[in-house]
Amino acid sequence: MDQVTPGPFSSADFRARFAVQPDAHAGDDDYGDHRFNPGHPRLDQGKALRDAAVLIPVVDHEGDATVLLTKRAEKLRSHSGQVAFPGGTIDPTDPSPEAAALRETFEEIGLGQDRIEIIGRMPDYVAGSGYRIAPVLGIVRPGFQLTLNSDEVDAAFEVPLRFLMDPANHKRDSRMWNDLEWFFYDMPYGDRRIWGVTAGIIRTLYERLYA
Repeated sequence: MDQVTPGPFSSADFRARFAVQPDAHAGDDDYGDHRFNPGHPRLDQGKALRDAAVLIPVVDHEGDATVLLTKRAEKLRSHSGQVAFPGGTIDPTDPSPEAAALRETFEEIGLGQDRIEIIGRMPDYVAGSGYRIAPVLGIVRPGFQLTLNSDEVDAAFEVPLRFLMDPANHKRDSRMWNDLEWFFYDMPYGDRRIWGVTAGIIRTLYERLYA
């Protein structure tokens, strides 16, 4: 029987593309908000970066994988209502960024690690908000049921990987910050607005795996 070649946006193809990537940490601070905002004073506030981790959950829907995203709770003090990957600050008790991403994912949306296969990490992403974020890649077995933590998450939804990896959907936008323009990527999907750090990490994924 002839071997079936996985489609370009299947989880199998995603896994294969990642497998031929060089070391995720080939260079420090290669990716982040500074790439769009060189020399911006927001990026030099004299504080040490805080370590965080997010999970990029690629759901294995055979030929057309999706990426699971969340909408942060409107009542949160920071980044309220924004679309995000599940994740958060790496605690001292977390043995690794991967462990932190899995812990935060379960705490936020109730997705257990028994349904997630970690395949590796992308380069760290330095955010203008003062975090060094480790994006952890995971393949998620479908058929899960989520339990949202209403203190942190208002909604969870899936976006086709083929949409996120299409550069035609990667718009450039800006807003004013202390009378200075701040640039970022914006990827509207239906009534969801994927922008800022989340869109920046998605753009990194595209540049590393699909460009």
